[in-house]
Amino acid sequence: MPVDMSVVPPVDRGTDISATLLAWYDAHHRTLPWRAAPGTPAPDPYRVWLSEVMLQQTTVAAVKAAFLRFTTRWPTVADLAAADDADLMAAWAGLGYYARARNLLACARAVVADHGGRFPDTEAALRALPGVGAYTAAAVAAIAFGRRAVVVDGNVERVVTRLFAIEQPLPAARPAIRAATDTITPDARAGDFAQAMMDLGATICTPRRPACAICPLRERCAAVHTADPARFPIKAAKTVRPERHGAIWWIERGDTVLLVRRPARGLLGGMRALPTGEWTDTPPDDPPPLQADWTALPGTVTHVFTHFRLTLTVFRTVVIRDIAPEHDGVWWPRATLADAGLPTLFAKAATLAMESPR
Repeated sequence: MPVDMSVVPPVDRGTDISATLLAWYDAHHRTLPWRAAPGTPAPDPYRVWLSEVMLQQTTVAAVKAAFLRFTTRWPTVADLAAADDADLMAAWAGLGYYARARNLLACARAVVADHGGRFPDTEAALRALPGVGAYTAAAVAAIAFGRRAVVVDGNVERVVTRLFAIEQPLPAARPAIRAATDTITPDARAGDFAQAMMDLGATICTPRRPACAICPLRERCAAVHTADPARFPIKAAKTVRPERHGAIWWIERGDTVLLVRRPARGLLGGMRALPTGEWTDTPPDDPPPLQADWTALPGTVTHVFTHFRLTLTVFRTVVIRDIAPEHDGVWWPRATLADAGLPTLFAKAATLAMESPR
């Protein structure tokens, strides 16, 4: 139902939205390991950047532990820049989207090589770094350097869509959402304001059952005046994900299992993995990587990527000698397979293989 805007207080940059929200944030901000509390010096840009990269498509709960591991092992951007690629990729396991891990290293190395180990302090210069997009550049500029920047993540997107009752479906609505966010972003404390919007979306203006009764912006919110504020943001109809299929090859030798390194480019690039064939639209018919007695294990492994759903059959064999060097693999002890940093997809397959009857 369209909103009767005559009964909704105007929402524009001249209102007290930012002041109201910042006062709420001062009292109710979340304590997170990468943040500085309101009224204290800004956090290290390295920590802001690292946390923002980790938080893309990953929950705060999952990132907390990973962030502490990373900053203990690599406390500065120079330390991270000097990290071994394989060590970094293994440490990234569980955070998804491994291209971000490769970009993380490339960005750290560019900061050290081109900027003397100091992050640039403007959106434009930050955008020039490898793997730094519009959102991350705005977040680092605002939170770490106090620059006025329009920061729009998923939480902010939801808050602003409801605040303005934007009817256009996502993703087409994103330019309008950014423009609306611009009208309420203050010149001062832009970093705190961005984090306040994130906290509001995470704790009150939640995807389902928003707690409108205790929202500090209730009186300024257009969606509150609709019959169903939770219907915002409106999303375009979902398309069906294509189904793909493939095979995973579990090759044992004694107390070890063969792991390979995936190609640097492409899905899960550069990660340790179990050998696998092509992922296609039809059930797998790839020949196995070596002549042996293979057993198809009961059950399958499924994994949902952004653009397709993958179902894999796991085949197991046991060899008593080393295999041809062209397989470019390493024999990894089964007892410490959890330390190999396997992506979730291959960790699922390893669990299936180790738990299946022999």
